[in-house]
Formats: sequence, C-alpha cells, structure tokens
Amino acid sequence: MNPVTLKDAKQLYSSIKKVASKARRTKVMIFAPAIYLSELKKLSGAGSKVELGAQDCHTKDQGAQTGEISAFMIRDLGVKITLVGHSERRAAGETDEAINQKIKTAISAGLRIILCVGETERDDSGDYLDILRVQIEKDLADFPAKQADKLIIAYEPVWAISTTKGRRDATPDDFLHSKIFIRKILAGIIGKKKALLTPVLFGGYASPENTIDFLVAGQADGLLSGRNSLSPKNFAEIIKIAEHAK
Repeated sequence: MNPVTLKDAKQLYSSIKKVASKARRTKVMIFAPAIYLSELKKLSGAGSKVELGAQDCHTKDQGAQTGEISAFMIRDLGVKITLVGHSERRAAGETDEAINQKIKTAISAGLRIILCVGETERDDSGDYLDILRVQIEKDLADFPAKQADKLIIAYEPVWAISTTKGRRDATPDDFLHSKIFIRKILAGIIGKKKALLTPVLFGGYASPENTIDFLVAGQADGLLSGRNSLSPKNFAEIIKIAEHAK
C-alpha cells in the first residue's frame, strides 16, 4: 500500500519512467496498487519502456466479491501481467489452492503471471527444498504447458526480505541453488525446454549494492524489488546497474 497518495504515485512513476526510457537491455515493470493503475496508464504513453502490472487478482472472474479485483478487470485496463502468491499474501493466509485458482483465472483472462514462491526459513538439512517443491507443484497444478511463455517465477526467500524481523542476507549462491531446483521442478510440469526458458527472478532484498552480484554471480533473470522501488534514486540505480550487467 505504497505510496498513499495519487500525487506521490505519479511522481514516483514518472521518475522511474524517465530512467527506464534510456534502458535498452533491461525491462522495467511497476506493480502498483490497483487504485492507481488507470491513472498511471494515462502517463505511460505509446511505446513506454515501463510495463504496469497488478499486485494480485481474485480467484473468480466476477461476482459477489466486495472489495476484490478480478483478472478480467485488470485486463480491461490494458494491464497484462499480475503478481500471484506474493509472500505477504501467503502470510495473510492465502493457500496454494487459492493461488492455483488465481493463476488459472488470470491465464483465462489473457494475463501473464509472476508467481512468487519461497520458504520462510532456510535449514541446513535441505527441508526448505520440499517447501519450494510443494508450492510450485500445487500452485501450477494443471497448468497448460502451451501457456509457459506467460509464466515468470520470483524466488522470495522470506527470511531475506527487508520487512522480515531478524532478516539475514541471501547470497547469490543461495539464489542460484534455488533457481536450479525451481527449474528442475518446472521441467516436470511444463517440460525441460520450456522450464529452461522460464525467467526466475530474485525476490529477496534487492538493492543497488547487491544487484550486480545477483544478476551475474547468481545468474538471476531479473529482480523483484520491494523497499528500494519506493526510492526513485535507488530504483534508478538498480536499473542502470542491470542495464550494464554482463
């Protein structure tokens, strides 16, 4: 729920759009609160380098669901991608079954998906891998392989997110290990070839200081930034670093 005014949302979006307009290799997406999407869409303009996305959608396409937002409403705004299964939604009680239904509804509405997965703790015995496997298998149950090009995975190690109490830093090696495992599970769902083409983003604490490490050493296909996306200066720096990463 940031920022809290439309004025601030427009200023933040315009600042990011200005930096993104100079990017050639880096794709920039902003997942804004749904209440701002229509207004920000007006600022996008034809050929904008910034793609707008929704933070969530409902399991149903329409109906008596006061306060909720359907994937079809999102699509009607001209927005073509949504987050699903964000760690904060899971912490609020969202189940893998609900996430699975959201994905199915979003796909039927023609949206692309960024599915967020990740464990709350990383243990030395490797049990966290079972948590990842279960999340992915349940969330993508009956996922049509022919729609694999609409799927992006964001690995969110909850223990490394900036808002987690007692958080600790994830390393590029932590991410790479999980990325390889995620692609292995995906191969059993959509096939090995398509799994290898599915982008896997780092969704822990992404900052200007660690961007190059996760993109290069960690081989992340992108970053899902939280706190630093609210700082025009920091987010601009992340974009610039990503643009020149090799």
